[in-house]
Amino acid sequence: MYCIVLYIFTIFELSSKDIINNSMKLENTKAQMRKGILELCVLSIVSKEEMYPSDIIKKLKESKLIVVEGTLYPLLNRLKNAELLTYNWQESNAGPPRKYYSITKTGSEFLKSLLQTWKELNHAVQESTLNIKPQKK
Repeated sequence: MYCIVLYIFTIFELSSKDIINNSMKLENTKAQMRKGILELCVLSIVSKEEMYPSDIIKKLKESKLIVVEGTLYPLLNRLKNAELLTYNWQESNAGPPRKYYSITKTGSEFLKSLLQTWKELNHAVQESTLNIKPQKK
């Protein structure tokens, strides 16, 4: 009886580890996918109107692209250094002046290219997964 219980426990333990590992791999893959499209999303959001970083984060969270300030600020800085975004300071009633970001002409052209690439990738993924059915275990 002890051997059977030990065997079942060992199977359960392996299954639990596999589930946890697969879950961790899935979450990591999801995070990498989000990071990959974050630049596109930020440029798209800022292309509509000047935005304060916390407003950008709010928009991203509404779209289920969870982002924290520690992720967004380096990205905004990279986009600014690449001359895809610019910013200006605006006075605030609630404290010091705030940086508001807007897209540049170069940024708009870059965004158009990114959107075209996104459409092509999205189409390719749709086509390649169209007839795939999950395997039963």
